[in-house]
Amino acid sequence: MAGIVAYGGYVPIYRLNRMAVYSSMGWLNPANIMNAAGEKAVANFDEDPVTMAVAAARDAIVDSGGDDLGALYFASTTSPYRERLCANIVASALGIEKIRTSDFAGGLKAGTSALLAALDIASSGDGGKTMVTASDMRLGLAGSPQELIFGDGAGALIVGNDNVIAEFKGSYSSGHDFGDHVRGSESRFDRQWEERWIREEGFETFILEALSGICDRCGVKTAALSKVIFPGYFGGGRKKIMKKAGILPEQVVDNLQERVGDTGTAHPLLMLGLALEDVSPGDLILLVGYGSGCDALLFEATGEIENYSPRKGVSGYIGRKRELDNYMKYLVWRRIVPADEGLRAETDKETRFSLIWRSHEMIYGLRGSVCRRCGTQQYPEQRICVNPSCGAIDEMEPVYLSEKGGTIFSFTADMLTATINPPAMYGGVDIGGGGRLPIEFTDCTMEDLAVGKAVDFTFRIKFYDKVRDVTNYFWKAVPVAGEVN
Repeated sequence: MAGIVAYGGYVPIYRLNRMAVYSSMGWLNPANIMNAAGEKAVANFDEDPVTMAVAAARDAIVDSGGDDLGALYFASTTSPYRERLCANIVASALGIEKIRTSDFAGGLKAGTSALLAALDIASSGDGGKTMVTASDMRLGLAGSPQELIFGDGAGALIVGNDNVIAEFKGSYSSGHDFGDHVRGSESRFDRQWEERWIREEGFETFILEALSGICDRCGVKTAALSKVIFPGYFGGGRKKIMKKAGILPEQVVDNLQERVGDTGTAHPLLMLGLALEDVSPGDLILLVGYGSGCDALLFEATGEIENYSPRKGVSGYIGRKRELDNYMKYLVWRRIVPADEGLRAETDKETRFSLIWRSHEMIYGLRGSVCRRCGTQQYPEQRICVNPSCGAIDEMEPVYLSEKGGTIFSFTADMLTATINPPAMYGGVDIGGGGRLPIEFTDCTMEDLAVGKAVDFTFRIKFYDKVRDVTNYFWKAVPVAGEVN
């Protein structure tokens, strides 16, 4: 049977209180107070849709390490590249390259469209398991409703035929050239049409059409649904949809608006991941993806759901948070407001793609080597064993280190290094199993660092070449709360 085998999610650690935004920009649009409740998830300065997709994908890979994946899809409307397959970067970070890859874009339902494509592969029995990732970091102009409504995040699902935790029962799709949100190829910021028109002609019309269509096609009544997932940040509009469709409040999955915000293409997958944390065998789950029409998908939880243990899960990432108490920091991180990074930031950092290609497994996959003769592990990869009592030559085999974590050997904070999040924090980390790595620390303050403290590795932006609009990636270390060896 085709269906969902595993799920994962990612929500950045930082949250920006919407009232902090409104207190700065409410003068421009006082009616925005209606959108100022709660907080929005904000990606760190070294995150983007690619790094968040990697984090969500790693959250979904529980046992296999991704070795059984036959395809990987990446969906986003805020991809850092127009011509460079981001799915390949995600796959490289997971240490998987010889698989089918594709990017999905063009509308907010790209996430569910990618999911449908993966289910088509599973239904055909061709290609093994498919990883579906969706990630977005949409921007609204300062003072706009979108600035308050949007949040950053990523979702991931693994689709296949074995050990299915949620069986795919059917789908219904529609496509409409409905210009509610439009962002041209040269635009960074979302532009939306009149709010009432979006709510009534868009969300209410298309979601109700999808709900009716999927229920008719699959022969189910809304009363039989255990979980109903549909996006939409208009509270009144959501209630109207529920009333017209005959859906009770207890059936509807939290839209995460007050805790995360609308995460675009990722939102249906993120909400589905949250729903799957609390289902029982036989529960029917209806998922709707909205954007230039709708995709509606029906799933039924199987007995395997009782044996499934999520890694961290959506709720785990939502619970892991720090307050971003400075609205201007958000504006600088998103490069909305230019900031003085000092003379060192003016150094030309041209990307050497040939060099990266020669070492891309080491850079993107954090691949090291382990000696077959004595078992010594080292990063970066070596031809000669570094163990002085061994010294074996060309007896190494590759090993991916991103899941091994490590402990802090040394650390420092540098106020002179060019960064938009001073101070720059970096040091040495002893990798679990052997080897030492000079690395930057992220998602932390100096108070979180201590010699011997455990760290996890996270895929992040290493530097951004503003001249050529090229983003470069590597791994950083995140201190594990409370763990000191």
